[in-house]
Amino acid sequence: MPNASRFSICLSCVLLLAFLFPAAPTLFAQETGAPDSAAALSDALVAACKANETQFADFLAGSNPAAFRALPATQRAEFIKRISLSDLPGKPLISSDGNGHIVLHCRAPNTTVEYRLGTPRVRENLAFISVVVVDSEETEFGLIHETNGWKLLSLGLVLLDIPQLSKQWAQADLAAHEDAIIATLHETFEAVQTYHRAFGRLPESLAELGPAPKGQISPEQASLISAELAKGAQGGYEFRYRIVPDISGNDTEFELAATPRPYGTNGHRSFFLDASGRVHGDDKHGAVATVDDPLVAGEKAAPEKPE
Repeated sequence: MPNASRFSICLSCVLLLAFLFPAAPTLFAQETGAPDSAAALSDALVAACKANETQFADFLAGSNPAAFRALPATQRAEFIKRISLSDLPGKPLISSDGNGHIVLHCRAPNTTVEYRLGTPRVRENLAFISVVVVDSEETEFGLIHETNGWKLLSLGLVLLDIPQLSKQWAQADLAAHEDAIIATLHETFEAVQTYHRAFGRLPESLAELGPAPKGQISPEQASLISAELAKGAQGGYEFRYRIVPDISGNDTEFELAATPRPYGTNGHRSFFLDASGRVHGDDKHGAVATVDDPLVAGEKAAPEKPE
């Protein structure tokens, strides 16, 4: 959970939050209806504990319910896991402490999470509730009162803006996918080197690195890469392999290129692995990368040759 000292929300943010949700009615609503804000937060945590996406969406504010339902299934699941703090659905058990504050246990197969809700601080149509997760951290949930009750607005200082979060998650997923492609290029580079040591020459194509029948490894089928990659495509990228003769005409060096197909779906950057095994990359809008493109993060420039 986020640390309270880092994510705490002050009441001076009230006007800003109210402005962000101008459509919320009852601008000066007090916590007089049932369920109150603490009960609503408890119900939202129960839905997250059970990984019940339909119920959880009903506790989101503004346009977030529709935006949440429109997310890919994996992103909906990840969002709920960030609230429930569990990778698996759990069984919620609700009780109260000596002060009448709600205590929620989420008992999942792999862990039990205990939430202790504090006293709601209500101002106009906003409520802020401190939540302590036993043996973990403390944070604060913000809720806003809409026509049909209290809805989740924020977690710490982070507004639960599902459309914006979905964009950030999509960008993060794309970056992670591109990193995986870079790793595949390095792995393929090592596979080619292994092939060269085993058979005394470079493979003529990626196909020669592909799977072989059991016990039948040969120069034509070396079982060093996947069948998919051996066909020249993997993870939404097209891979190209080219032997580069040295100045004497010997086939001792090679290059690899990986280009997103179609552009933008699985990646924006095109990549090029040079003869020394370093990866270059840039957003080429679907064009093939070259050695003239910048090195990707983590790759070291080749040392300058002495004059």
